[in-house]
Amino acid sequence: MRKLIKRFLRGESGAVTVDWVVLTAAVVALAGVAFSSIQTASGGVGTGVGNYLTNKTVGE
Repeated sequence: MRKLIKRFLRGESGAVTVDWVVLTAAVVALAGVAFSSIQTASGGVGTGVGNYLTNKTVGE
């Protein structure tokens, strides 16, 4: 039984999978941060355009 546990702990067949999981989690986190900052910045622009169009009369 000890030999089986030692062999399992020395095995590296799942190491690449762990690397990919960590890398994918980092990419998803960065995408979330980028989306959040873009959404915050574009909200003010949308509000400004909406206010401008609301106050404009047709034909001017």
